[in-house]
Amino acid sequence: MSHFPILQLPTFSDPRGILTVLDGSLPFQVVRSYWIYGSDGQTRGGHRHTHTRQALVCIAGKVTMYMNDGVVADTFDLDDPSKCLLVEPKAWHTMTFGTGAVLLVMSSHPYDRSEYIDTPYENN
Repeated sequence: MSHFPILQLPTFSDPRGILTVLDGSLPFQVVRSYWIYGSDGQTRGGHRHTHTRQALVCIAGKVTMYMNDGVVADTFDLDDPSKCLLVEPKAWHTMTFGTGAVLLVMSSHPYDRSEYIDTPYENN
């Protein structure tokens, strides 16, 4: 089990396919959504935020996450669209994209470059 919160989203399956529901699952209101794709083999992120919370869902492929909150550092894969990683403010994160990966990101605040922190933690 990861130190960093991963939500298991409500998921329903039948012979027609699989449906995953996000409604009411996040602990914040989403004000900005975007998805990242076409980044095969690339590492993105490399920052933390002062107040923005994010929820990340890899809806296709695999994204390897590196997370560090200044106390614990961990690396793990997002490779199941029914799992949602919560990225809290101050958590340093990078995302390394596998072939064909698509990462959906939902944020609690609009984009504001001035609230990004580009300095990683020195521990771990």
